[in-house]
Amino acid sequence: MNNTKKKERRRGQSARQLMGLEEITDYSLKTAGGELVYFLVKPDNLSVLSMEGVRGRVIALENLLRGTESVRILALNSRESFERNKDWYAERIQHDQNPALCNLLRQDAQHLDDIQATTASTREFAFLFQLEKRSGEDVRSQIARMEKTLRDQGFHVQRASEQDIKRLLAIYYQQDVFPEYFDDLDGERWVTQNG
Repeated sequence: MNNTKKKERRRGQSARQLMGLEEITDYSLKTAGGELVYFLVKPDNLSVLSMEGVRGRVIALENLLRGTESVRILALNSRESFERNKDWYAERIQHDQNPALCNLLRQDAQHLDDIQATTASTREFAFLFQLEKRSGEDVRSQIARMEKTLRDQGFHVQRASEQDIKRLLAIYYQQDVFPEYFDDLDGERWVTQNG
């Protein structure tokens, strides 16, 4: 298939279709490759744990990875990245001849560094499990079993809601974490509130 046909085919697709997503349910993300369940992990502060405590956390993670067929781990920045902005400032400083302007650009770049330093610990962690298609077994019982396995290993987890999944997708694909609520369709919230 040539490029123009590919572009024409993509033009008629929704964003979900382009990303390979079929449906976001209240407990999972359905894709062509299967159904994924997200568990948000509240990480332990390793800097206050003893060496034995850290070793225990590593062993718990090892046990989880050994005992589970299909687990994926996500580690996402939950704040905006300013790297492109800082690169732009650095380039402008190199090419600009005005010392006053260069000084202002350095101050702006430093301000962005300060913002990132204060939000450096704003990482989000999630475990992803692919649901197995077993005849007769309820999906919710599979999810409950997965959650119990995580808690038994000592992880502080919470099953991700539909809005959590949308937020994680926004962070993963766009580094966009600003909206508090994600609509299924653009403008849907305004139509339902005013209609």
